[in-house]
Amino acid sequence: MSTILDGLSLGAIYALIALGYTMVYGIAKMLNFAHGDIIMVGAYAIFVTLASTNLLLALVVSILLCAVTGVVVEKLAYKPLRSASPLAVLITAIGVSYFLQGTAQLIFGSKSQPITLPSLGSIQIGNFQVELRTVITLGVGALLMVGLTLFVKCTRTGRAMLAVSEDKGAAQLMGVNVNRIIMITFAIGSTLAACASFFYLLQIPSVSPTLGAMPGIKAFAAAVIGGIGSIPGAMVGGVLLGLVEKICTSIPVLNPYTTAIEFGLLIVILLVRPIGLLGVRRREKV
Repeated sequence: MSTILDGLSLGAIYALIALGYTMVYGIAKMLNFAHGDIIMVGAYAIFVTLASTNLLLALVVSILLCAVTGVVVEKLAYKPLRSASPLAVLITAIGVSYFLQGTAQLIFGSKSQPITLPSLGSIQIGNFQVELRTVITLGVGALLMVGLTLFVKCTRTGRAMLAVSEDKGAAQLMGVNVNRIIMITFAIGSTLAACASFFYLLQIPSVSPTLGAMPGIKAFAAAVIGGIGSIPGAMVGGVLLGLVEKICTSIPVLNPYTTAIEFGLLIVILLVRPIGLLGVRRREKV
């Protein structure tokens, strides 16, 4: 039971990160490989502000800083490349990733630093003792994903996002400000990454310049498994990957091969269904 709950909470973290990947790809048609490093920015924001304030205020500062960072990165690095080739955008994203990691190394050093978070304790669920951080991660993560789904489907901005995702040119002709929608998408994705960084620190309380690298890669794999560009797919892919990881780590024989099994799952799903579990096949107009 505890392994399943831990897997679901880890899956919620991956899903929150994967939502940033899938939203940016679905709307801007680009892979933002610097997204994982936004998690690192959020973690360091909590690390710095927690020394002089409480945990809730540190989380608010982290969310604001990540949102601003996402918008600035989009404005300076990606907006000038709207009509550039996908390869140019991809190389730029990798460059932004190294820039953020390098900046963090210059400021905080390259070594991992522990962070002290308040102890949340545990609660009794039936015959099982479950840590409260697991319940909070799972509950808040689920609320954030449901809230994002309702925002996209029920608000004017959300419908504009769907329109841009479907046909950027037609949406612009209908009066949608495409640049503004893409900027909002980056802000929302970065906000979710900040929340994911907080939940990640609850599980692994230490920060380093490369903190977001592996979670970012796994979240990207989750987005591809669920169907890149699909919000429900990112959720399903994240939860599935989290469950697989925790189940594998709980079995001593499989523990050393956990990462290989996760990416092996990605390969198998792409071989069977190249568009992902919930991906939608679209015809490209020539």
